[in-house]
Amino acid sequence: MEQSASREIQLATASTNNEDQNTQKEADISGGNENKNVDLVIEIRKIVKRTEIQLLEECRIYKLPRYLRKWNEEAYTPQVISIGPFHHENQRLKAMEEHKERYFRSFMKRSERSLEYLVGTVRELEERIRRCYEETIDLASDCFVKLILLDACFILELLFRRSSLRLTSRDDSMVVEPRAAAVKVDLLLFENQLPFFVIKKLQHLAFPSFSDALFFKNIFSYFDVFTDIQYRQPKPNAEIAHFTDLLRTFMLPPPEELPERITEHPKLLYSATQLHKAGVKFRLGKSERSFEIKFEEGVLKIPKLEIEGVTEVVIRNVMALEQTCYIENAYFTDYFIFMDQLINSRKDVALLAQEKILVNYLGDNNAVMSMINNLNKGIVSETARVDYCNLYEELNSFYEKSWHHWKATLKREYFSTPWRFVSTVAAIILLLLTFMQTASSMRELLFSRAHMG
Repeated sequence: MEQSASREIQLATASTNNEDQNTQKEADISGGNENKNVDLVIEIRKIVKRTEIQLLEECRIYKLPRYLRKWNEEAYTPQVISIGPFHHENQRLKAMEEHKERYFRSFMKRSERSLEYLVGTVRELEERIRRCYEETIDLASDCFVKLILLDACFILELLFRRSSLRLTSRDDSMVVEPRAAAVKVDLLLFENQLPFFVIKKLQHLAFPSFSDALFFKNIFSYFDVFTDIQYRQPKPNAEIAHFTDLLRTFMLPPPEELPERITEHPKLLYSATQLHKAGVKFRLGKSERSFEIKFEEGVLKIPKLEIEGVTEVVIRNVMALEQTCYIENAYFTDYFIFMDQLINSRKDVALLAQEKILVNYLGDNNAVMSMINNLNKGIVSETARVDYCNLYEELNSFYEKSWHHWKATLKREYFSTPWRFVSTVAAIILLLLTFMQTASSMRELLFSRAHMG
């Protein structure tokens, strides 16, 4: 016991000495310049605290990295209107601020809440809103609150006017083409977003009788031009980050219906024309589930994809969202990885267009091929949906079986048209008749020789 107590005293003494030494070292290092370091220490602590908060809150609006933007800079940059803080200082977009103010006045005339109340609401949400953005927003509190309030009310007024066209004037450029289409695209850009909870909160406060069902339906109808899908209202507990995220939600099945994912990355080794020559038949898929592709009994069914001027912009921004927020659940990206592997030439585009799988409003097969093949540059894919992995294996296996090639060649060369079919059948009949005649002649010859013998 005495030895143990003595040992503890020695350890305690050593610890005290070490602490004294460390304190002395810290004093030596600071060199008496503590006051000079105070501001720096405070700033670093703010950075640490802000990073911790962002990790907890999961900020969902990012400035995209150069390795993504460089493939098509304009696809990620607003062309007409800025929403949120990232592009607020873009002088090219300043002309739209007057339209925002005009829409804000109309919004307030219909609102059931006072301006003071709405300003106070946004002020209470300010810190939470700031945390939704990856970068620190260098705007004073008043400027930031004003920016968020005007942008959110502009969006709500725009949705209202689009759903009530009879209430708008013919000179309202926000709801009349071509500016209306440009605004619509800008509202879907990943960097050009407001947190959805702000828009929804102001909608509920200003117009409490306006139901969530009608609210989501109006948004879907507004962006419906980009999607060939049936409307499904998001579930009440669905976490919607912003409009880009909401568009993705509209296009995908509910989370519980999504297929499983695995870490394997098999590839489709053969293009559409190669598979077609091997006997694969392409058909337009009729499934209500977006991006569901089926291969059964040699028939590949693919849902329709419409390609127009703004298609690439929408696709790129939803893929950018998945790269930053859904890297392990990139179901939207999976589909375009598949299309990239399926399309390697303008002939592949022509084949899919012939079967109504691709609707090419661009009118240029080379342009469509180039767009599809460039979408996945810079994209990282950590997992893949298991049904697509199985699909790749089935298609590769189908192509590599020689019987399918022989059957497809036979059908293509001899039975592809009614005239070829008739000619082939006639040739086969003639060949059979010739064979029968030869056999008959041989039989008679052998019979006569037998009698002569």
